[in-house]
Amino acid sequence: MIAVLVVLVTVLVQLTLVNRLPLPAGGVPDLVLLAVVGVAMLRGPVAGAVIGFCSGLLVDVVPPVAHVAGEYAFVLTVVGFLAGRGLGGVVSTVMACVLAAPLLAAAVGGLIGEEGVTLEALVARAPVTVMYTLVAAPVVIWAVTRGKQPRYAA
Repeated sequence: MIAVLVVLVTVLVQLTLVNRLPLPAGGVPDLVLLAVVGVAMLRGPVAGAVIGFCSGLLVDVVPPVAHVAGEYAFVLTVVGFLAGRGLGGVVSTVMACVLAAPLLAAAVGGLIGEEGVTLEALVARAPVTVMYTLVAAPVVIWAVTRGKQPRYAA
C-alpha cells in the first residue's frame, strides 16, 4: 500500500512540478524512475517489476504523452526487476538503473520507429537527464526507503 502511494505521489510531483522546471540544458530529473528503484530495492525483483510496470503505465497514459503507450511501462518493469535483484550495493544499483533507463527507452523507441529517436537526440538529452536524476537520487531514494536496508544481499 505504501509503495502504491509513493508512486502516485511521485508521478503527481513529476508531472505537475518537475517537468515544468526551467532547468539548464532542457533536462529534468526522473523522479518516477528513482521511486521505482527505491521500492524495488526494498521489496525485491518481482514487486519491483510489478510496481515498475504499473507506474510506467500510469506515466504512459497521463498527458502529456510523447511516446507509444507501454514504452515507459516496459522500461520501468526491466529497471524495477534489476533494482530488486541488486547490482552490488545501493549506490551501484541506483547508478546502473539511472544509466540504463534512458538507453533502454531509446532502444525501445528506435525499435518501434518512434520519431525523434536518433543518435543525436540521445547524445544531447541522455547525459543531461542522467545527471539531473543522479543529483536528485540521494534525496528521493532516502525518502522512498526511509533509510532501510535493501532486501537483497549486498
